[in-house]
Amino acid sequence: MKPILIVLILIVIAVVGLGAYRGWFHLSSRNDQAKADVTVSVDKDKIVADKDQVMDKAQSLGHEAADKVTATTQKASN
Repeated sequence: MKPILIVLILIVIAVVGLGAYRGWFHLSSRNDQAKADVTVSVDKDKIVADKDQVMDKAQSLGHEAADKVTATTQKASN
């Protein structure tokens, strides 16, 4: 059970780190004399745009791999 918890924590850390790097999350704070406010904003449009970009890239890499396999099998059959 402990290894599963560790893996989940590492996945959450990776997603938060990637999100901060890619600009998915924004932190802002405001300090008054008596209290401090911290706000977390999530840029959903940026997340969707990055997801679509990754999907397009993965599909193009899949097509390239399929083309290479086809070319290799055609060379081997000749």
